[in-house]
Amino acid sequence: MKKAYVFPGQGSQFPGMAKDLYESDARAKEMLEKANEILGFRITDIMFNGTPEELKATKVTQPAVFLHSAVLAKCYDGFQPDMVAGHSLGEFSALAAAGAMDFEDALKLVSIRAQAMQKACEIKPSTMAAIIALPTEKVEEICASCSGIVVPANYNCDGQIVISGEIDAVNEACEKMKAAGAKRALILQVGGAFHSPLMEPARAELAEGIEKTIFKTPVCPVYQNVTAMPSTDPETIKKNLLAQLTSPVKWTQTVKNMLADGAGYFMEIGPGTVLQGLVKKIAGADLTIEGISALAK
Repeated sequence: MKKAYVFPGQGSQFPGMAKDLYESDARAKEMLEKANEILGFRITDIMFNGTPEELKATKVTQPAVFLHSAVLAKCYDGFQPDMVAGHSLGEFSALAAAGAMDFEDALKLVSIRAQAMQKACEIKPSTMAAIIALPTEKVEEICASCSGIVVPANYNCDGQIVISGEIDAVNEACEKMKAAGAKRALILQVGGAFHSPLMEPARAELAEGIEKTIFKTPVCPVYQNVTAMPSTDPETIKKNLLAQLTSPVKWTQTVKNMLADGAGYFMEIGPGTVLQGLVKKIAGADLTIEGISALAK
């Protein structure tokens, strides 16, 4: 039975995140203090004591979620992966945990990505929406029929797809989805249209950051969002990581491929339990799915 470790993305943050980790493990405290130095502000103060609103800013959220996950994986003695994957931002956590990037380099790259995406969000008002209980093909067909930019952004599980794009186009799509029988079409409280063509302005900055980062062969295959397939080649990983910016997160396909490749145990490492729920919906009940957000004291 192979062990698969999965890492959450933006939206899993919560006030007090990683505080237990900081207080219970000297290695974690050292890494988190180093992160404060690298980022040039005390992100730990916001993670431990900030409001939900303060944590929601993209330049804070992305490094905060990355730090919680990546530091926990480094300090968790039971971390022995046969394969890893991360949802959106979580792919950076997965790569760092699997040794494809050094922790410090990965944090710098996450910060570059967050700031570049924040700038892209400010260029044009945009949003995302969750579509519940509508067939994948129908969601794709409706998005293609709308005026303006709106595309599938996250294939989270069967019956749950997130769409992303211009505000008017997303609103139009939501109305059409409901008319077509969607159980819900819910606008999400996010900063912009992630994983859509509207993130294109962030590409140059992220590409420069990726090229300056040293990538190594990971200790196990990393199933990447863009292809849903395992990667170990550093050049392939870099290419897919850049493409992820404007491409959909193929999470349903990723989990199905991990299962097909022998995964029988899944553990979510980091804040929240979102991925545990998604894996259960995709995989069914015949495997072990757990989560860890702090070390045992």
